Amino acid sequence: MAKSKRNLKPLPKFATEAAERRFWETHDSVAYVDWSEATVASLPNLKPSTETISLRLPAPLLSDLKALANKRDVPYQSLLKVFVADRVAEEWRSSQHRGVLSNKALQPTALASRGKRRG
Repeated sequence: MAKSKRNLKPLPKFATEAAERRFWETHDSVAYVDWSEATVASLPNLKPSTETISLRLPAPLLSDLKALANKRDVPYQSLLKVFVADRVAEEWRSSQHRGVLSNKALQPTALASRGKRRG
């Protein structure tokens, strides 16, 4: 059952996009948004937010990656992204548990903090 508008909390004002991101990482939108009135958005001109890099890998490692990707029926570059994202997220979690990240400026990006992201 959807909440009526009079029961919704007012949306806070955010000074920066980073402040808004931190807020939504720790708050449930159900208390602030009436999702019963949501509509599906179409974004046909949205550009992917990826960067092209050049990465040199030993030939046997690349062959193994391609074989694993073939077994999973996914492109090898997509599998590589999943592997890297998983490892980066693991490193962030591990370093936070060890207390290595005392500097607030060192924070994982949304991708790394979410853990797994396929694509």
